[in-house]
Amino acid sequence: MNANQLLIPDESNMILEKSPAGPITGEGEGPKEMEIPDELPIIPIHETTLYPKMILPLMVSQEPLIKLIDAALISNKVVGIVAIKSREMEQQVKAEDLFEIGCAAYILKMIKVPNSSIRLLIQGTGRIRLKEFTQREPFLRARVIPLQDTVEAKGDTQALMVGVKGIFQKVVELAPNLPAELAIVAMNLDEPGALADLVASSLNVPLADKQAILETLNVKDRLDKANLLLTKELSVLELSSKIQTQVREGIDKSQREYFLREQLKAIQKELGERDERTVEIEELRQRLVQAKLPPEAMKEGERELERLAKMPPAAAEYTVSRTYLEWLIELPWAVATADNLDIPQAQKVLDEDHYDLEKVKKRILEYLSVRKLKTDMKGPILCFVGPPGTGKTSVGKSIAKALGRKFIRMSLGGVRDEAEIRGHRRTYIGALPGRIIQGIRKAGSNNPLFMLDEIDKLGMDFRGDPSAALLEVLDPEQNNSFSDHYIDVPFDLSKAMFITTANILDPIPPALRDRMEVLDLPGYTEEEKLRIARDYLVPRQIEAHGLEEKNIKFEDGALRRIALEYTREAGVRNLEREIANVCRGVAKRVAEGQEILTVIDAESVPAYLGPIKFFSEVAERTSEPGVATGLAWTPLRTAYGRSYPVGPEKEA
Repeated sequence: MNANQLLIPDESNMILEKSPAGPITGEGEGPKEMEIPDELPIIPIHETTLYPKMILPLMVSQEPLIKLIDAALISNKVVGIVAIKSREMEQQVKAEDLFEIGCAAYILKMIKVPNSSIRLLIQGTGRIRLKEFTQREPFLRARVIPLQDTVEAKGDTQALMVGVKGIFQKVVELAPNLPAELAIVAMNLDEPGALADLVASSLNVPLADKQAILETLNVKDRLDKANLLLTKELSVLELSSKIQTQVREGIDKSQREYFLREQLKAIQKELGERDERTVEIEELRQRLVQAKLPPEAMKEGERELERLAKMPPAAAEYTVSRTYLEWLIELPWAVATADNLDIPQAQKVLDEDHYDLEKVKKRILEYLSVRKLKTDMKGPILCFVGPPGTGKTSVGKSIAKALGRKFIRMSLGGVRDEAEIRGHRRTYIGALPGRIIQGIRKAGSNNPLFMLDEIDKLGMDFRGDPSAALLEVLDPEQNNSFSDHYIDVPFDLSKAMFITTANILDPIPPALRDRMEVLDLPGYTEEEKLRIARDYLVPRQIEAHGLEEKNIKFEDGALRRIALEYTREAGVRNLEREIANVCRGVAKRVAEGQEILTVIDAESVPAYLGPIKFFSEVAERTSEPGVATGLAWTPLRTAYGRSYPVGPEKEA
């Protein structure tokens, strides 16, 4: 095969389709050198380019182009082959859609097939430039100007040819779609222009690059561009070959490991031994039976275990499947703690931890009483609503302590992703169950006391609405079959006791609020704060600061003054902070060696806490001119247990 007989097998186009393989007969081969007429019929081709001395098979099915071929065969059998600029062009191609430079071609062979189409074999004869179109219907004709190559000094060109031939040989060896004969043809070419054309016609590169080679008349520049295309193609092929080699080695390694593992199993079977993987599968099977899963969960666990047993440990899905089984087994499907149904004892525990809150305590004792009479009752869904510092979260801990249940706290403040509640599906990398199922697993029982803090501060964005996901969790009629996306089998949450907390009810969606029993925890009165500080806060802060009763003593007047003049709040959080400030001052004295009893009375409070922070609005109005009375609602309770409009607070 010589350069004049090259067939480019991978070229095709939308308007002129590539002819399928098969015998083609017709006219004989055209002359190697011939004069190009001044006017030629133009055949537009798509996504390929014809170069001089190259042969291209075409199939013509459109009526205008069939007329063009008939006219060319009658005259000199020479046509112009020009590429279409855009690959999005449809059947109707205009003169403006073609490149300016193309290639004159000689029709070597032609055959008509039964489906009224024509198969051609054409050979490029020389580069042409379109001067002007002389005919547009029924096909294009144009005046053309033949183009000649420009040749520079042979020194650099010959060296460049050697490099191009070497790279082209490597590309042919690596490319699966290029025949080995192409490398032999390239080695026998002495013309640099023909070598560049051969390279461009053989590579699978964009049409723009092929057209750039065709339009370059300077032989050295054309060879430089071909060299650049070859270098890029070689780097891609080498990387592809490296990846394929790695994949093949990995597959071979896996097959070898599988063969050796099967042999090891046979040997261990003969010796009466078991391999680690078999032991692991059997252990998981025993744990699955001991977990006492419900029928639906057991069916899913057995199916996943059988899938795991057939999976090689090196597979990416092995760890995912194993982790899922661990979650399924470790969930407390049948594990529950026994409730403390001793009503007087529960009353004692609640009274020891919190003062007042009679409504909340009464509701818990009623629940225990009904639980004692009806063992299969569903857990209530309580919502504690009140200002900060009123003891909502600590009440939940006391309830768990009174019931003898495990306590799990989950903060919902700022949660925006629905997956935090329902979990991720196992198709995602790093998928985990939602925080509800995680809390159940952490508790180790299916009836813990689950506290959902700050439910009024749930967020919502493009990842979903967590409050909507909580509807099933906090609905006593639905949570007996809660479905987590990761576990993908129903889990019974009806035995758990859910308590939610909120500062205000307004941000909670009505549908979610309807599923909860709301219990108000209003602010404390002055007398209640005094009792709480004396019986709970002071002993706790004395112990927290390493003091003893012989070191410090708070009088009621001091506690009352701290509550009125240094704090103004519905709860007792800031009151406890101020008591802690006093304790730190006394602890400093004790650490310095002053082992004496320090009595904190009303007069000594400013020595520890500084100037008074809050004054009476009424006293300010009567003592200073120009002070106006403003109305504002606060959660602060009066001695009568109701909320009243009070004057504006003024800091000293």
